Amino acid sequence: MCGARSSTCTPATGSALAAEALERIGALYGVERDLHGKPPDLRHGERQTHSKPLAEALKAFAETSLAQVPGRSDLAKALRYMLARWPALMRAFDDGRLALDNNAAERALLCVAVGRKNYLFAGSELGAERAAAFYTLIETAKMNGLDPEGYLRDVLTRIADHPAKRLAYLLPWNWMQTGWAEKAA
Repeated sequence: MCGARSSTCTPATGSALAAEALERIGALYGVERDLHGKPPDLRHGERQTHSKPLAEALKAFAETSLAQVPGRSDLAKALRYMLARWPALMRAFDDGRLALDNNAAERALLCVAVGRKNYLFAGSELGAERAAAFYTLIETAKMNGLDPEGYLRDVLTRIADHPAKRLAYLLPWNWMQTGWAEKAA
């Protein structure tokens, strides 16, 4: 088995085709590792030069390999899964703003997945909806570079007296611009 960041991945089945697929995918992530933090225009150019040819070779490999493995095998399922999502993957090579995968989004939602069993005890459907609203605010605050606790403390203390027409100013992406962030610190 292999971990997400393992450099020496070997599939549990010992399949040479699976090992080669992982190696090819690893090469794509190697390019991405070098592009991390770079501006979108540079990422786009490098992906066109380096990643896109690797991806095209991976697709050809997957299509050829699919014909060589039993249709119901795990490897066949994985190859079909990858090929079915191929157009979405190719968008990342044509737009430097996009990530190669959705790992950042999954990391942001990890606390939701971990707490899923606890949601059974939210008390009611309304309680669960309120919990979801707070999770959304917390994660959005994080994505906007805010301290969620400070942000929520400030917003909850001012929201009762805040004009309804100006509630949008309390949203995380506007809150920072109003100068309230400095006052809450």
